[in-house]
Amino acid sequence: MSDAVPVTLRLVRWTVSSGSNVNSRAAVVLRAAHLDWQASADGNGAVDALVRTVNLAVADVLGGTPALLAYDVHALAEGPDAEGRVTVQIAPPADAPGDRAAGRHTGQVASTNIIAASLEAYIAALNAMLAEEAWAGAADEAATRRGGAPAEDEDQGGAEYLHGRTIDTTSWFNR
Repeated sequence: MSDAVPVTLRLVRWTVSSGSNVNSRAAVVLRAAHLDWQASADGNGAVDALVRTVNLAVADVLGGTPALLAYDVHALAEGPDAEGRVTVQIAPPADAPGDRAAGRHTGQVASTNIIAASLEAYIAALNAMLAEEAWAGAADEAATRRGGAPAEDEDQGGAEYLHGRTIDTTSWFNR
């Protein structure tokens, strides 16, 4: 028996631009219920921009924005090739109905790329939340509201792009 959390949200691609004296900007494409959910946003640093972007992308699925309760980066070794372990803890959106409003959910990822690990840990925490019984079917419900067909089997066949078009995550930076 596996303790693995079912994956509802899959990270398709992401990009972030960050530097001194500029706002960080991010774009993501997530896949859930055979649809791609995309967004872009500014933030105070690369990780903040990515978290804000994910929140915008999944707002229809979650019916709001989850609360980021904890964010921790821990070095697993010394040196330039050392991995860092990112742990993220979230709570469901404050206005989530009924049992969906309960709980704290954690995601944890280790990588030499802390930005990527931060994003993946946040998505892992969202998947932990969406794996709860109260959240069953949330992605399919959101896809139906958007006019997409609910997922029959997420692991088979190609995913359908929202409105039948390819999403270029770098185009947002070129305006």
